Amino acid sequence: MSDAALVVEHLRAERARRVVLRGLDLTLARGEWLALLGANGSGKSTLLDCCVGRLAPSAGDVRIDGHSIRSAPVAAKHRLGYAVPPERLPALLTARECLAVQAAAKGLAGIDAEVLDLAAALGLAPWLDDAVALMSYGTRQKVGALIALLGEPALVVLDETFNGLDPASALQFKRHLRARVDASRCGVLLATHALDIAERWADRVALLDEGAIVRTWTRAEIDTLRTNGIALEDALATRA
Repeated sequence: MSDAALVVEHLRAERARRVVLRGLDLTLARGEWLALLGANGSGKSTLLDCCVGRLAPSAGDVRIDGHSIRSAPVAAKHRLGYAVPPERLPALLTARECLAVQAAAKGLAGIDAEVLDLAAALGLAPWLDDAVALMSYGTRQKVGALIALLGEPALVVLDETFNGLDPASALQFKRHLRARVDASRCGVLLATHALDIAERWADRVALLDEGAIVRTWTRAEIDTLRTNGIALEDALATRA
């Protein structure tokens, strides 16, 4: 697909000599939000780690906006937005410094004005110049989420990024992501256990089980389930 934000082909990955992903294929378009669901240990985090270059697969490839994460990692990562987990933020830097370092790594002259505006909307402005070590979990989660939006990424990767956010901030961030997706500025790949986010905000839902995608639901199929009084939770259990 010429408009693909992400293409995963025949991906095989291992952790501690155990095969986690087994020849997985996945395509995500710009203008699409995909919610990735699955039980603990199903391979969600491993897939995301391969997509962002934190784990080298044993076979297959990942392309971000046409750039291979294996053969052209710099180009691929310039097109990638990854929400840095709170525990991986440098404790001694301020939030503003974290954003500035990531912006510089992408070759930007500074932090996107749009990202700073969103920081204010999320109530982060008073803490921008505080050290990460002094922040609450939810505040650090906001910093990591904002990092994912720097430099107009073609692909935004989120791993349970809404955990720890207050409801108002979570809604604000979801609306911002939805606006970017609707404008075809990016594709969003979200690994989550929050079925309400998958049901309300995603364009497509994929179920990962034992390292393979075993079922997907389109937006139309999710809406049909709801119309028929079937919860996504029940559909997941039966793969209906």
